[in-house]
Amino acid sequence: MATEVTTENFEDVLKEKSITVLDFWAPWCGPCKMLLPVIDSLYEDNKQNNITIGKINVDESTDVAVKYGVRGVPTVMFFKDGVELKDRRIVGYKGKEEFQKIINELLEN
Repeated sequence: MATEVTTENFEDVLKEKSITVLDFWAPWCGPCKMLLPVIDSLYEDNKQNNITIGKINVDESTDVAVKYGVRGVPTVMFFKDGVELKDRRIVGYKGKEEFQKIINELLEN
């Protein structure tokens, strides 16, 4: 299961591995509920890689969502060495293949 990220552990999670994938979600969001099993599956498929895959509830960690300009959920962000790769941000539901493609590209670089 993907790492639960909160305001309290956000900075530590970004420092754990060189690549971090975070799903900003909300419990009332239909597309977010559809994406949660995709995120958990990505976590399972990438356990052997040097990445962290987590999810952060925007209702409980509003300050982090505001800091990163999250305006819609689900929003998936990719970080490398603690810095968001803004050109990789995905808003809305996408299939697992699209996320894995980006992860693979980041692992190669």
